[in-house]
Amino acid sequence: MDDTVVVALKDIVVDFGQEAILGGLSLDIHDKEFVTLLGPSGCGKTTTLRVIGGFLTPKSGNVFFDGKDITALPPYKRHVNTVFQKYALFPHLNVYENVAFSLRLSKTPESEIKSSVLSMLELVGLKGFERRDVTTMSGGQQQRVAIARALVGHPRVLLLDEPLGALDLKLRKEMQTELKRIQQSLNITFIYVTHDQEEALTMSDTVVVMKGGYIQQIGTPVDIYNEPQNAFVADFIGESNILSGVMSKDFMVEFAGQGFTCVDKGFDRNELVDVVVRPEDIQVVPAIKGQLSGVVKSVLFKGVHYEIIVEQAGYQWKIHSTQSQQPGSIIGMNIGPDEIHIMRKMED
Repeated sequence: MDDTVVVALKDIVVDFGQEAILGGLSLDIHDKEFVTLLGPSGCGKTTTLRVIGGFLTPKSGNVFFDGKDITALPPYKRHVNTVFQKYALFPHLNVYENVAFSLRLSKTPESEIKSSVLSMLELVGLKGFERRDVTTMSGGQQQRVAIARALVGHPRVLLLDEPLGALDLKLRKEMQTELKRIQQSLNITFIYVTHDQEEALTMSDTVVVMKGGYIQQIGTPVDIYNEPQNAFVADFIGESNILSGVMSKDFMVEFAGQGFTCVDKGFDRNELVDVVVRPEDIQVVPAIKGQLSGVVKSVLFKGVHYEIIVEQAGYQWKIHSTQSQQPGSIIGMNIGPDEIHIMRKMED
């Protein structure tokens, strides 16, 4: 990734009838970046992708590519290609001819087609599959053919619209690794759409979290996870305990009936805030040594940790711990200043 902005969206507005889909969205995407648009269904992420690809003209706003306004440019004139969730392979063509299709349309010389197709099939792990009937291939193999076909013309930007959605979990994990490897080896920009938080955190250089047609936060996966800017991001990215609190003064917050030292400042005195604590950031201690204490309601083994639900002052806390606890027992909970994330109340 470098500092060159390859795609810039400026004040993009899209609406369908009376319904606003994108409400003045602006976003810069840098060259060689793997950026993921992440959010729940209906948040506008696929609409954003379609605007970049030229499949949808915004009501207002502009799309820039390398600084040039391409808002009115049709898809086939943009240095962009798209991989959809439904691979849309040609069933009457074999693997080689599916990948070669766009090169044949552009009258590329046969020798160049052959070298391009074979090198692309090798890149996606399908060397030797040239003559295979695509209808006999697995979902993961078909996905690789679709990726090879989209990349063979060397687009500057590849758009991927939930491309792993139809695959089973094991195959999804494999393809996540493969897509990141392909993006790094080709050194081009990938813009990826998903509602899967783990997928976004695993593959991306930059994550754009969206809700209701607006961007909620842009940052690295680590930033998005560790420093969510509002309760929606905290709740959507990973699991969180989200409580109402009062910022009594700088570096001091009250929630769950107690005062806690925190690392946040700049709030009004006694401002109502949302307090976010990740389940893995709560230390379980004997009840007498805890800042808070509560009753263990349930314990679930999750493989690498136990998920413990604790009731304290009417709130159900979620804790992730490597140590199990006995349901019905009373435990203490300690939360360090760095583990408390304060954010302003969101307006609905």
